[in-house]
Amino acid sequence: MFDVNLAPAAMPVIAAVLSAAATAALLRWRNHLPLATRNARSLHTAPIPRIGGLAIWAGFLPIACIAPTGNALAIGVWGVPWLLLAGVSMRDDMRGVAIVPRLSIHAIASAWFAVAVAAQTTVPTAFVVLAALVVAWSLNLYNFMDGNDGLAALMTVIGFASYGVALLHAGIAPTLPWALAAATLPVLVVNWPPARIFLGDVGAVPLGFMAAAVGIGGMIDGAWPAWFPLLVFLSFIADATVTLARRALRGERFWEGHKTHYYQRLHQLGAGHGGTLAVYGALMLGTAGTAVGCVCLKPEWGVPALVAWCLVYALLFAAIDYHWRRKAVTT
Repeated sequence: MFDVNLAPAAMPVIAAVLSAAATAALLRWRNHLPLATRNARSLHTAPIPRIGGLAIWAGFLPIACIAPTGNALAIGVWGVPWLLLAGVSMRDDMRGVAIVPRLSIHAIASAWFAVAVAAQTTVPTAFVVLAALVVAWSLNLYNFMDGNDGLAALMTVIGFASYGVALLHAGIAPTLPWALAAATLPVLVVNWPPARIFLGDVGAVPLGFMAAAVGIGGMIDGAWPAWFPLLVFLSFIADATVTLARRALRGERFWEGHKTHYYQRLHQLGAGHGGTLAVYGALMLGTAGTAVGCVCLKPEWGVPALVAWCLVYALLFAAIDYHWRRKAVTT
């Protein structure tokens, strides 16, 4: 976006340094930050400061303005919808935003991104509609999954680092996703169990948007097929999608806060923040590593690998369901 002579290899390092400085500032002023108080979906007993996601964007955005990218990953495509989402999410963290205006902004941002992508490329109308739906779901599921210490931050580091490796293999500058992964590292340190600060909606919602935006952009620029971003972020996609579907089928008010995600039930079964993060972290590394290995070495194995990992998650969810029912009977 701007003509700045900066070595690409230095950009993620600068993003991490800027984020670390912003993280230190937030920690220093933590007593003045809005608090995440206990609610229907909380796994914490004490209020904890949020809006830690601001530190990620303090490190990432300066690099995003100068980083080389593919056409579908240019800041002109995702910048405005990101700004809309960050704005409404920050407002929600500070004072709360009613569900209708909040979801309306989500829908507008998702549609804006899809149309902006279409303007840069030659994609069919059906792809535009599907892209908007995928983005809308991704930004919400990321927020749903940000309930256990370290979970969303670790997914961000692993997921966007994987995106960067695949872009590098495809001959496209990986600076954008690597800068985002690097900017998340300092926040992951203070979000690690026991968390001293939360990402907040201003962190989780735009991160979910970027996960989908970069995934779709990489597809259009020819860096990877559709199965790749699905496999990289399968830990979040599988848990949130299955949970929402189950709640909808049972006629529950699935848009309201709850603690029935599989990661939340694993936590409540005794794994706690550390154990839940360990289980899901291992799964994230497994799916992302498989995705990178397939896309770089054997792309034809991608779909079978995705199916195989879906079976792994089905077994994990079945095991959690089994122990959850036993717990309900004994209590």
